[in-house]
Amino acid sequence: MHNRVGRTLLVLSAVLALLTVGPVSTASADTIQTGTSVCSMYVNSVGFGAYCSNGAAYVPNGSNKPPPTWRERLGGKPFIPCRDFDIPNGIRLPKAPDGKKWVMRITITDYKLDTYDGGHDAHLERAYVPVGPVEEAQCPFPNYMEPFWYPFKSNYPPPALVVMPTFTPRVNVPAFFSLTPESSKAGADPNNPGELSGYVNPHHNLTMRGQISEMTVDPGDGSKPFKCLMGVTPEDDPDGYDETQDPFHQMNTCKHVYQRSSATQPDDMYTVKLTLTWEVFYWVGKGAGGWHSIGKANVTAVQRLPVQEAQAIGG
Repeated sequence: MHNRVGRTLLVLSAVLALLTVGPVSTASADTIQTGTSVCSMYVNSVGFGAYCSNGAAYVPNGSNKPPPTWRERLGGKPFIPCRDFDIPNGIRLPKAPDGKKWVMRITITDYKLDTYDGGHDAHLERAYVPVGPVEEAQCPFPNYMEPFWYPFKSNYPPPALVVMPTFTPRVNVPAFFSLTPESSKAGADPNNPGELSGYVNPHHNLTMRGQISEMTVDPGDGSKPFKCLMGVTPEDDPDGYDETQDPFHQMNTCKHVYQRSSATQPDDMYTVKLTLTWEVFYWVGKGAGGWHSIGKANVTAVQRLPVQEAQAIGG
């Protein structure tokens, strides 16, 4: 049984630096067909997101009339299959040629205008290209094309480290490490995936979420880093620490025993380095198979942590 009453403030929210490892490559899933559109997704060390064709949902007017085709939605205007987006955060590219800038160009290919969803062969192709005025003019984005696109993204929250059983670890007493629930997940609630859908079309939702699956802790005292599996404790007890037991009788294995105080360290604190492995998933509403993983990315952070000579627990 976990005693949740009368807990002292244990969250070490003063993370001094959130460091992105570079250069960073994008780990992304293949373009997926949601049933009425196609989406290209990405995940990297800064966040995750998706770019979907077919744009916002068509809302039927209550009749049995089929949704309009792409050609009908265009109203005689030309269909422009490409769109330029900013380079996603975390992507490192060489300096662009003089007079040009890097963009991520997404192109809808193999589409059919006489369908309401572009057809089953429609898919997205992505490329990082340097563009100047001439190249930009090849891929304009007039207002009437806005309904055919829907981009969305999510960044990872700053990590908030929790140390149990005391705010300041004690020498020769196990210190247990975890993260607050709010800082270990991003995006939609896995128990309610439709709540924060990034994209909705007439028959499907595309929702994305990320969670930390592993945390590597370098305790900063010269000992070897150790890995902790994340997301395996109950939601009502995310730190996995049983307050009815002393620190020497815990099931949680995400722990470290400091042999010396931090009195000889700069500012009397150890520098704890965290490597957080984010795994990103997508879910297609009204589809089968539930959540699907599209990739992982590492985020590095540092935390200053004081360690004192052994005293009474809770002191």
